[in-house]
Amino acid sequence: MKFTLEEIAKLVDGSIEGDPLKEINGVNSLDKANSNQISYAVSDKYKESLSSSSAGAIIVDKSLKRHCKTNAVIVENVYLAYAILSQKFQLNQDINNLKYGSEKSYPKATIAANCLIGQNVKVGNNTIIHQNCVIEDNVSIGNNCLIEPNVSIQIGSRIGNNCVISPGAVIGSEGFGNAIDANKKWHAIAHLGNVSIGDDVSIGANTTIDRGSITDTEIHNGVKIDNLVHIAHNVIIGEDTAIAAKTGIAGSTIIGKRCMIGGAVGIVGHLTITDDVIINATSTVNRNIKKSGVYTGFIPIMLHSDWKKVGIWLTKLDKIASFMKIKLKNIR
Repeated sequence: MKFTLEEIAKLVDGSIEGDPLKEINGVNSLDKANSNQISYAVSDKYKESLSSSSAGAIIVDKSLKRHCKTNAVIVENVYLAYAILSQKFQLNQDINNLKYGSEKSYPKATIAANCLIGQNVKVGNNTIIHQNCVIEDNVSIGNNCLIEPNVSIQIGSRIGNNCVISPGAVIGSEGFGNAIDANKKWHAIAHLGNVSIGDDVSIGANTTIDRGSITDTEIHNGVKIDNLVHIAHNVIIGEDTAIAAKTGIAGSTIIGKRCMIGGAVGIVGHLTITDDVIINATSTVNRNIKKSGVYTGFIPIMLHSDWKKVGIWLTKLDKIASFMKIKLKNIR
């Protein structure tokens, strides 16, 4: 799929600063895009990456235009423009490519006859795929894996060796990303990345792992994930980390090696958690964790305006206690 910048500008209601005939064949991040791809920047936070990017073109607003050293597509709402454009580069599964396991030939693997297998699917030696699974185009599954009933592994996902995926799990589902327009209507952002799972990983029943928005969602070697866990787009989970049931990890969070995350933990997006961290059950993680250790955090829900006041007092309790001790000594 190729588009000229002129076609892209019309699609996203933008103007061009540069070559309108420049052809674009894909979307990528600012730091990874090549001269035939387009990227986008939404705030000053990205101005250094914007000025050094090798992208063939970048979607920006007027305030960031001066930092763009390549072709620019200038729009009012960058996120909305990217959402609209991403849909044009999305690869959807062609259901006509799906054939029953009984029609496929994988002599060194065992695949249930009623599974549906797409094109260009690689299945390693001694791997077992149980009944009612759907394995879409361009999926790669390593050696000695066990894929239990009713699992969906969606287009382009990669599974390493010695992995176990329990019933009902979904690997490579569309991530949750939307941009809002001037009329307060939502526009879905197509997720163009994949899911990459390492070796010796186990994934629990009805767990969902979303594909990346541009780059991949990554589950590294030795990770153990319980039932009913949700892992959003572009999350990276380090080696030998274990995650208990009902945990939700929001997009673009990076979790280190050998972490232990208890049940029903909620982790806010775009955070970094260092290696060897233990997070106790039902905790909410809403900031980076830079030091190894055991963490717990929860408090009853309240109006956000009230929570801001409470939060200020909580962070000053030690100082208040010290002040009160001094006052009491003076009184005595």
